[in-house]
Amino acid sequence: MKKLTLLTATMLLLTAALTPSWACTVIAVGKKASKDGSVIISHTDTGPDSRIRLVLGQTYKKGEKTPVYWGIQDADRDVNDHGEILGYIPQVEQTYSYFHSAYSHVNEYQLGIAESTITQRKELRTSTKTGKQIMTIEQAMIFALQRYKKAKDAVLFVGELMTTYGFLPSSGPEGESIVIADTDEIWVFEVFGVGTNWDPKSGKPGAVWAAQRLDDSHVTMIPNWSIIKEIDANSDNFLTSDNYMQEAIDRGWYNPESGNPFIWQEVYSPIPEEYATSRFWLFHHTFGDFKDELPNRMYDEKNPYKAIQPYFQSVEPLSTYPFSFEPVKKLSVQDVISFQRSTFEGTIYDMTLDPTWLVPDGNGGYNKSPLATPFPDSETRKLLKITYRRPVARHRGHYGMVLQLRGWMPNEVGGVYWVYLDNPYFSPYIPIYTGNTSVAETYKTYNPNKYEENSARWAIDFVDNLANLRFQDVVKDVWEARDPFEKDLFDNQDKIEKEAIELLKKNQQKGKEFLTNYSNQKMDEVTQMYTELRNLIITKYTNNHE
Repeated sequence: MKKLTLLTATMLLLTAALTPSWACTVIAVGKKASKDGSVIISHTDTGPDSRIRLVLGQTYKKGEKTPVYWGIQDADRDVNDHGEILGYIPQVEQTYSYFHSAYSHVNEYQLGIAESTITQRKELRTSTKTGKQIMTIEQAMIFALQRYKKAKDAVLFVGELMTTYGFLPSSGPEGESIVIADTDEIWVFEVFGVGTNWDPKSGKPGAVWAAQRLDDSHVTMIPNWSIIKEIDANSDNFLTSDNYMQEAIDRGWYNPESGNPFIWQEVYSPIPEEYATSRFWLFHHTFGDFKDELPNRMYDEKNPYKAIQPYFQSVEPLSTYPFSFEPVKKLSVQDVISFQRSTFEGTIYDMTLDPTWLVPDGNGGYNKSPLATPFPDSETRKLLKITYRRPVARHRGHYGMVLQLRGWMPNEVGGVYWVYLDNPYFSPYIPIYTGNTSVAETYKTYNPNKYEENSARWAIDFVDNLANLRFQDVVKDVWEARDPFEKDLFDNQDKIEKEAIELLKKNQQKGKEFLTNYSNQKMDEVTQMYTELRNLIITKYTNNHE
């Protein structure tokens, strides 16, 4: 009976490993854990609308209302069409400027937000068809960026929105986690639904939420799974909804008389799946002092089939990974970018190391096929029987960012919104400053239903797709063009920012124009670079060649 149980458990875990997740990875770095004292947060694989545009702050009359939208993430709408109006909330008399996209990330005062969908119990799910909840996470993010300068204030505001108007899932039927940061601190906010029977007239909370402050010397990562564990309601490091525990008690998920601690993560999230634990493992293995305590998931050349044998694919308990930890080295923006580009190189999750990519070399040995890709599509996986592994970098991504927040600089230059489009494995990161007054047309032009020459997203996506002609060689051509370009951006960052600060002292508008022109020029250069790469790849790898 014991053997049967183990086999059944193993098959369940393998099934979980094959379940794809089309969502986001978030990294947060406290100011004492970063190399330069910056607060850093990041977000990969964000929503479909990768068009980044500046929405200017406005003044309103007292008592006005503002709409709550459904459809903000949609990319096939007009740029000013946010979708269906579900309801209204009170407007404030003054809003702040922010950069708008599927998930809006930063405002003019260096308040930043990153998002990751997290799995919740089925009983907590609802939708526009089954419930009266109206507040999506992307809408709440916009409202917070328009109204607040400080992270803690924004946390309390978003929590109030969720309990008052009801949390409405918009990325599947799941819960949400957002990391809210300012130049001083970072908060991790998690929200779950309360199911389909909620009515705003009942006076009961329309969501259950908790938030935990990240230690300034720590880092953390959210891989589409809850990371908050035991909550100390009397600590200044926690904020919660009034019903954060009661909802679980009422549903029979927690008994306060049991003597067991209330573990938020265990109560509201189901059994973990490998698409999340693999990223937990990689982050802690890369940046933490945990190697001896973690499962060994490095690739073994002596046993190349290890990566696809089910008994090696255990899913460890979430208790393995702490909420946060002090990294073995302080992290830079480039370190976070490098992690965002990860495809689990050298581990059992690296799909390019699947033995089905090995081809005879004619001398009794084997070589890796130049077609080996970390992003095999579903048909290729079926053909070659490749086990799906969810990498950090996603070829089905939309856009993403690393946000650098620095309180010792003027707001106009202190916040740097490092943005990539399509796939971080291919795309460069471009700096957009919080003082910028516009975004280049190439970065706010994208129609998913029609190719456009003046769209940076399409230019990068074209190259990403062409890589399948001969992936191992094409990606080297891409990096040969991209890496020096990106290195130049970081090498010149101090120089550009010093010049901008001097201009801001003399004339604020000229300082903003300087930063804007710099960023927009780089965006246009990216579009041109990837158009030229497209032409190179088509020519170099045409099927007219052997």
